[in-house]
Amino acid sequence: MSNASECVVRYSGNPILTAAEIPYPATLIFNAGVAKYEGKYVMAFRNDYGGAEGEAHFEGTNIGLAFSDDGIHWEPRPQPWIEWQTEEIRRAYDPRLTVLEGRCYLCFAVDTGHGVRGGIAVTDDFDAWEVLSLSAPDNRNMVLFPERLDGKFLRLERPFPIYGRGAPENFDLWFSDSPDCRYWGNTQLVLGSEEVPWANAKIGPGAPPVKTEAGWLTLFHAVNIDRDKELPAWHRNWHKTYTIGVMLLDLERPWVVKGMSGEPLMTPEAPYELEGFRGHVLFPGGLILEDCGELKIYYGAADTVECLATADVSDLVALCLRG
Repeated sequence: MSNASECVVRYSGNPILTAAEIPYPATLIFNAGVAKYEGKYVMAFRNDYGGAEGEAHFEGTNIGLAFSDDGIHWEPRPQPWIEWQTEEIRRAYDPRLTVLEGRCYLCFAVDTGHGVRGGIAVTDDFDAWEVLSLSAPDNRNMVLFPERLDGKFLRLERPFPIYGRGAPENFDLWFSDSPDCRYWGNTQLVLGSEEVPWANAKIGPGAPPVKTEAGWLTLFHAVNIDRDKELPAWHRNWHKTYTIGVMLLDLERPWVVKGMSGEPLMTPEAPYELEGFRGHVLFPGGLILEDCGELKIYYGAADTVECLATADVSDLVALCLRG
């Protein structure tokens, strides 16, 4: 392949899930986590509801579930799965799914009265869910690796410091590990935002990594801000373009980048990516490696719908190693 964009094929039937297909109040369906669990594909998606085009605020947010036999055609459950509100917690959103040792782990973000926290929970039936940990503010975009290393759980994350980082949105991608998925440490920098040549602002994890012989293949999101260009959105002053990058992490030291594509893997170009609640936004939340070597890439588009693209795993590994 001559460039990154040629490695990826968008599904011709995109988007694969929209608010119109949800049997309860729904306005925006996006940023879903997708995994294969007990013979079926399962999608946990973010649903912002109670708003309409032209509005910037919504009544609430929940996490819904949909199931599929082929990873393309989806059947949503009749009711939302998680709608978490307390005096302190305002909402849970942006789920990511990782199957590890026969259990399904859920990473998510939580808006609270005192900042954004990253959460990890586990479920065996997609009914009950047990919260294992909530980070200190401000941290989010957490994803778990599908294997332990030396007995420890592994995760990627994106804390977003303001004072210490110097630039308000130049946030970076980090690694931590844990003996029990509750207490996290050994925190290491994986990738600084300044190392991504097509972005001038924050980066962060996207979909949970998949294991290849060459290393952990993982997608990340990267943001470029152009204050001179207002982009299509339901509200004014939207200037951010979200793209998808791909990199390869070392199998034994998962905080070490073995290679990264020197250009975005995907940039917004389809109509459903360019226009919506926030146009020019791609956000990867699911990456599934099939037995045939095909990768299914699940991503939110324009913060409005959920989409699918495919690629060959060997092509993406080669992209990362070529740089």
